[in-house]
Amino acid sequence: MAFDLLAEDDEVLLELPFLERRARLEARDLGAARLTPMARTPEEAEVWLREEEGVIAKQAGAPYLPGERVGMVKVKRVRTIDAVVLGWRPGKEDDTVGSIILGLYDQAGSLREVGHSSGFKAREKRELVQSLAPYATGERGTGEPSRWNNARDLAWVKLRPELVVEVTFDHVSDGRIRHGAKVQRWREDKPPAECTLDQLQS
Repeated sequence: MAFDLLAEDDEVLLELPFLERRARLEARDLGAARLTPMARTPEEAEVWLREEEGVIAKQAGAPYLPGERVGMVKVKRVRTIDAVVLGWRPGKEDDTVGSIILGLYDQAGSLREVGHSSGFKAREKRELVQSLAPYATGERGTGEPSRWNNARDLAWVKLRPELVVEVTFDHVSDGRIRHGAKVQRWREDKPPAECTLDQLQS
């Protein structure tokens, strides 16, 4: 995929405005390479925010600065769902919660694991151990192998499906939240049965 043109023959183009570099790129024969799609208005880019992971917004007049993100910003599609807390995975430190396991009900009424949320503050990690203890079933669950560390223990403490959290996330693949979801709040007002899988499609 070709997305920018930084030099042409012996001419360095780094200081040219982005739209001028783009025009020169579009005029070239790219052979087997494909040109990245580009929208010139927020309205045109909106479809990517609805259907894809997000967009890279660039200032039309920005030069190219190697190693810097000047003149560009990632705009991710952030969505919110309510999920059932299926359990929690221990943190690196003793007596701490590393992450909570998230679940949603499918059309058949089965509760499916769809991802996890971590990133709790140190104090929250310790407090959650006590807060979640009354819901523990005494069973352990296991997750998918880690993409980063196959030796990592992914066993987690199972909880009764009675707690609901509202989380934000930006990417779904194969029915699972692939990037870490962030807890926004605990939903004592939300029945777990209303946490359904169709939220991932909206």
